[in-house]
Amino acid sequence: MSIRSFRSALVLALVTLLGGCGFQLRGNTSLPFETLYVPASSSVAVELKRNIAAGTQTRTVNTPAEAQAQLIITDDRREKVILSLNTAGRVREFQLRHKVGFRVIDAKGREYLPLNEITLTRDISFNDTQVLAKESEETLLYRDMQTDMVQQMLRRLGSAKIPTSEPADASPAPARPQ
Repeated sequence: MSIRSFRSALVLALVTLLGGCGFQLRGNTSLPFETLYVPASSSVAVELKRNIAAGTQTRTVNTPAEAQAQLIITDDRREKVILSLNTAGRVREFQLRHKVGFRVIDAKGREYLPLNEITLTRDISFNDTQVLAKESEETLLYRDMQTDMVQQMLRRLGSAKIPTSEPADASPAPARPQ
């Protein structure tokens, strides 16, 4: 058996094993709404709009009035926390945190997706002699976290359920005993 045919057989065996275990490439995400309003209030929202346009059948629209669903970003925070200090009391490690809270409602205020929070963290070492390099690394880590955040948001949007009940605000208030 030649090396070339051995490699071909090995590749064929690996493809068969991967197919047999249920592995498949991610492909396009399908969202349960045809139009979505995403307010372009942050860099996460802008990247999410770009990913929705490129990887789904859903169209993003410019106003909530023309949308079947509306994404509401309730929180978008980046934090940098000291993780550890060296013996001289100088920072040795930081933890970078990125937190996004969001929910999706329809035009009547019913929830497609209740409030969700995604928190991502990355640890980064710090060295006083390499400040510019560490700032650049921090920027790259935040960009990577944002990309991960958008992918997680897309997966959660894909699992949204079409609302069937009236919004909680529209329900009558219970009578108070006197």
